[in-house]
Amino acid sequence: MNILHTADWHLGQLFHEYDRVYEHQQFLDWLVQTLQREEVDVLFVSGDVFDLSNPSAASVRQFYTFLNRASNARPDIQIVVTAGNHDSASRLESPKPLLESANIHMVGVVEKDGEGNIDYDKLIIPLIKDGSVKAWCLAVPFLRMGDYPALADCDNPYAEGVAAFYRNLYQTAKSKYQPGQALLAMGHLHAKGAETSDMDKTERLIMGGVECIAASAFPDDLAYVALGHIHKAQRVGGREHIRYAGSPLPMSFSEINYKHQVILFTVEEGQITEPRAIEVPVTVPLLKVPAVHSRMGEVLLALQRLPVAAGKDRATAPYLQVSVLLDAPEPGLRHKIEQAIADKYVRLARIDTRYPAQKDPATSGLMQSPDPLQTLRPVDVFKRVYESRYANEVPVELMALFNEVAQQVYEKERGEA
Repeated sequence: MNILHTADWHLGQLFHEYDRVYEHQQFLDWLVQTLQREEVDVLFVSGDVFDLSNPSAASVRQFYTFLNRASNARPDIQIVVTAGNHDSASRLESPKPLLESANIHMVGVVEKDGEGNIDYDKLIIPLIKDGSVKAWCLAVPFLRMGDYPALADCDNPYAEGVAAFYRNLYQTAKSKYQPGQALLAMGHLHAKGAETSDMDKTERLIMGGVECIAASAFPDDLAYVALGHIHKAQRVGGREHIRYAGSPLPMSFSEINYKHQVILFTVEEGQITEPRAIEVPVTVPLLKVPAVHSRMGEVLLALQRLPVAAGKDRATAPYLQVSVLLDAPEPGLRHKIEQAIADKYVRLARIDTRYPAQKDPATSGLMQSPDPLQTLRPVDVFKRVYESRYANEVPVELMALFNEVAQQVYEKERGEA
């Protein structure tokens, strides 16, 4: 049984205010071809199908058109889609009864009985080929407060609650397991030690570390853990079978040299072959001009060397980040840059300005952001204010309370988005 692991499609996303419908469609077209070429039996989408919890009609149409095409290309394929923190869990599940007849499983909501007990059975999906179960999928969506067990007397209710959730789900799946079958899991979370991109950091994933889930939270008998949430593909905790697929499209200019991918592996007699990365083609490149922050004269010269549009469709032109080194704010900066690229085959996405550090001699020659607050997490601001006022580190008890409040605010904002 060949299984393809993908995640974090973010359909409907804007890249610095530019629509990405073309890029996403190119990816989906390529994905259908990949399903055929690699004879894929099961497709995993580990969360964040959409960029917004209330996606546009065009984004929804794009998604369901893909599902239809994939099912036609591989009539016996099973598709398992879990909700991410960007998705509306209930909205994603709304067509569930109709789609399950086509072997498409949508999992967004963690259901409970009248007494508040989690219905783990509804998160376990048999993966079938040639009439027999080859594996069981533990399809876990993004877990919000109240989805995971509430544990008494623990240091980190979120991390320990999520770990307990996976343990309980694993035990339930184990009761269905037969020799020669594999147990696979999905998840949408932030694993401890995961390498993040700029886009991951701006989403405030880590509230003082409370959202980090250790690799040990996943039972050892799981043959593969298909994760989403972090946009850079990577192994977790050095373990080959616990992986992020990463996003198929670049989400920030920090990913300019990064190869996006999906991951293919095969289940054979309850074991998996070594996972293989398949690179996703980049249809709209990212450009940084100049390569390093430079003075305005050098910047304009570099922009002049860019290729001319010459009748090309600029709707698919590369995204451009201009890197400028300034001594003082320059009000006409954007206008000068826009004039310089007026006939060039690029789309201006971002102007990244830096200023030479001057106040501290120890930082002479270094560069700093004009607005460092934009790069700080709420917990960093809290720590700095507390330490400047009281000349001491934040007490552990107070930090725990702050993390709890920050987590609640974060989840409320995502729910209202």
